[in-house]
Amino acid sequence: MKQVLVVGGGASGLMAAIAAAECGAKVTLIEKNKTLGKKLLVTGNGRCNFTNRNQSPERYRGADPAFVARALAAFSAEDTVRFFERLGIRVKEREGWLYPASGQASSIADALRLEAERLHVKLACNTQIRKIEQRDGRFLAKMEGWTYEGDALILACGSKAAPQTGSDGDGYRFAEALGHTVIGPSPALTGLVVAERDCGKLAGVRAEACVTLQTGATEYRDAGEVQFTSYGLSGIPVFQISRYAAAALATGCSCEASLDLLPEISAEETERLLGKRVRALQERRGADLLLGVFPEKLSRLLLERAGISTQKRGADWAQPDIRALTEQMKKLRFHIVKCRGFEHAQVCAGGVPLTELRGISMESALVPGLYLAGELLDVDGECGGYNLQWAWTSGRLAGRAAAGKLGQ
Repeated sequence: MKQVLVVGGGASGLMAAIAAAECGAKVTLIEKNKTLGKKLLVTGNGRCNFTNRNQSPERYRGADPAFVARALAAFSAEDTVRFFERLGIRVKEREGWLYPASGQASSIADALRLEAERLHVKLACNTQIRKIEQRDGRFLAKMEGWTYEGDALILACGSKAAPQTGSDGDGYRFAEALGHTVIGPSPALTGLVVAERDCGKLAGVRAEACVTLQTGATEYRDAGEVQFTSYGLSGIPVFQISRYAAAALATGCSCEASLDLLPEISAEETERLLGKRVRALQERRGADLLLGVFPEKLSRLLLERAGISTQKRGADWAQPDIRALTEQMKKLRFHIVKCRGFEHAQVCAGGVPLTELRGISMESALVPGLYLAGELLDVDGECGGYNLQWAWTSGRLAGRAAAGKLGQ
């Protein structure tokens, strides 16, 4: 019976352990935390958006989207749904985003744990690995006073994102010790810290916007609800572009975020409608002219940026005022100083390059019998369940391959 060691008890590690055990391997899963799936419990604000029906390679970032597409063809989002339904999870859908109907991330974590126990996976929690070695074709995971051995080893111990859940980048160290390279990890799906101090006046304000990130000659866009904070910008559209900001800032490139607060209409239409509004509400002053369009704090900042006094009545506005305010409404600019750190990031960009794998088996091209899965690899997805889908896919393929059953 083949012995498989899995390092990491998160999403990809649990899936890998289950897949290997289903194929008849004797599996030991080693987890440094006292409990399994600790990071799973905080995904989707505790509701666990575990996959998304709207799959495409563009949803995944990294150097090789085509590799991700091949892997997803082997274990897709629909395969993931069927897998969890088999484990008793009833699925709830919101515009393609899939959650457990219980609304609790613990349902997913518990279902995986129960299935691993049913398959007699040895769950070694609260176990800190000091060193991993390969000797005579066997893998040795060394703890203080104890060593686990296996014919195959699956590294699925996550990234440096969300260290409060136990993710500290050990996987990078283990991979490098076994001969792999690591593309420097950077925070992804995180907030952006801005230089403009007036942004702090908007703390707590939310607004629908199209966000454009300008990094040198390159632009990245996303749209949705932006959250203004004391440090800068947050919300899903900001998270989606944050990995590009991190990459640009790491090379010394300047970054600017521009918010279109009325993305559904053009600048020309915005200027026309604003002029019509000012003429219709001539007795109103300042932010009252934008009542019902934006939150008051945002209206005041827009007026300040446009250089319009809050005491100026609509009757006294001239066309340059309308044009200046239109510019702010369509291009509210912030200079990005940095991304928030790993402790605030949902995932990391970077990791072990896919070129160091032997195809979608997730086996190392450098070390036979070594497999890598999940966030440890240079793949990061958008918000919406894509990172968990990558965990399920890469873990499933690694587990089956480690047990000698990939494709069977």
